[in-house]
Amino acid sequence: MQLNTFVNRLYDFLNNRKVFLIYIPLAIYWSLIFIATSIPIDEIPHVFKFQDKVEHFTAYFLLAILISFTLHFQEKYITLKKRFFFFSLLILIFYGAIDEIHQMFIPGRIADIYDWLADVIGGSFGIVLSYFVIMLGQKNKLQNIS
Repeated sequence: MQLNTFVNRLYDFLNNRKVFLIYIPLAIYWSLIFIATSIPIDEIPHVFKFQDKVEHFTAYFLLAILISFTLHFQEKYITLKKRFFFFSLLILIFYGAIDEIHQMFIPGRIADIYDWLADVIGGSFGIVLSYFVIMLGQKNKLQNIS
């Protein structure tokens, strides 16, 4: 029961403050990802094997959460709101591919299919987490109304 209470409070908290907690952070975070992938590099220092894949996974995990909440909490386009899961995944698949292609034109960077896969997998995990938070939040709201 404590999880339901926490999720319900989190859902309401995000919904009531969506501009400052979701929309603005999404714009800033997405801009930072684009800026970071636009910086020319000679060589990226790696602390451990697959570090770049973990970085891609994490970056797109967070981006997916913000995109999912943005699509769900916006009120203008009902189809996007109802099908946020699908549209979030679609956006992440295409943006990840576009970002990898974009990196082909940046000195020292390359387009890597495995980076794109890490983007998609990380994004998928973020969308699934968002889905559960949103579904639990909505379910609890409906139960409280009954």
